[in-house]
Amino acid sequence: MLLKQHVGAPCVPIVHEGDAVKRGQCIAEPSGLGAKLHTSVTGKVAKITETEIIIDADAVQSEEYVKIKECESIVDSVFEAGVVGAGGAGFPTHIKLKTELVDGYIIANCVECEPVLSHNIKLLEENPLIVINGIKYAMEATKAKSACIAIKVKNKKAIESIKKALDGIDNIEVKELRDMYPMGEERAIIHEIFGDWLTPNQLPLEANCVVLNTETLANITRAVEDRKPVIDKDITIGGKVKNGTGSNIFFQMPIGTPISELIEKCGGIDGEYGEIVMGGPYTGKAGDINISTVTKISGGAIVTIPLPEYDGPLGLLVCACGADEERLRDIAAKMKSKVVGVTACKNVEVIRGANKCETPGDCPGQAQGILQLKKDGAKRILISNCSDCSNTVMCCAPNLGIPVYHHTDHVFRTVDHELTRRLPM
Repeated sequence: MLLKQHVGAPCVPIVHEGDAVKRGQCIAEPSGLGAKLHTSVTGKVAKITETEIIIDADAVQSEEYVKIKECESIVDSVFEAGVVGAGGAGFPTHIKLKTELVDGYIIANCVECEPVLSHNIKLLEENPLIVINGIKYAMEATKAKSACIAIKVKNKKAIESIKKALDGIDNIEVKELRDMYPMGEERAIIHEIFGDWLTPNQLPLEANCVVLNTETLANITRAVEDRKPVIDKDITIGGKVKNGTGSNIFFQMPIGTPISELIEKCGGIDGEYGEIVMGGPYTGKAGDINISTVTKISGGAIVTIPLPEYDGPLGLLVCACGADEERLRDIAAKMKSKVVGVTACKNVEVIRGANKCETPGDCPGQAQGILQLKKDGAKRILISNCSDCSNTVMCCAPNLGIPVYHHTDHVFRTVDHELTRRLPM
């Protein structure tokens, strides 16, 4: 169990090597900003390091768990359960729920923006009430009078399921959004719903909103109704596995489960592969099949075909909505390319050391960056842009005689998904 599965500092262990622990028991607590950590298995603490608590699981496990203590408030229940943003950010949810929204909104981020990942949409199709109840608890905690469920218009079955479950509820409405990346980014959702852009350093609170992911809302419900800590995770496994390249959905897998074990449940890897991408195609990182495990913020794992090779000068165009420079350099190295230039998307603003997009999904143009990379000697470029930024790249790079790779290409070719290039005009 990794001690850091959230925004903030790593948790501090409250167990010792040799201790017997039961599934659901709290084994580490936050030292500041963070969330409690609970063991997902019953067993014995084998080793504690600076980064993790290693537990030897008993041969026989049960779905039963140690319940969190009874709490007087929704916020306290969420804190005791260790709920964090399950969509990848990992921000402690109890802090968001301390916000008082006077005439404000809870926004349920049900967009599931990354292609291939599909466990959130499947949950909404099969059990929308667990998410809707989470919305109600969030509204009660923040005193919000209204809520929006943001979901892509293409997810017809999930929308139908949600609307059926909302019958008679008039203060929660469904907002159907366009199918583009990164429509799931908080500020993109707020812009799509309300028409106003928050600046990169503004939080949703500036729009009188709190945004919570699908699975986060389900975990709020579990914490309040079942007193269940976050010990299990929904996850998608996809790509080059023997049971096909479609998405394999696993609900409530114990946190700490080796990714290799889930891949084996899909029949194992189908022949030679390139990477194990942990997360989605756009924002995921390369994992290690021997050590990668399920965490509170795991979205998925995608086994890819081998990457293409280009033994030549390559330019990198870094976008705040996709891969950072480190990830692009990793891909370039695997392509056996020589990086001769790096530039940032025109829309990037650096906030507290991190790249942020000024208007996610709404691009002002990339010609200047492409011209700079050509000047640097790049014969081809590797980009990490969103849908609209990629569109503007493709409006100029081919005309300059510069072929384009997108860092998602090897993932999308694996699953036969349309490549990120020109948008339909």
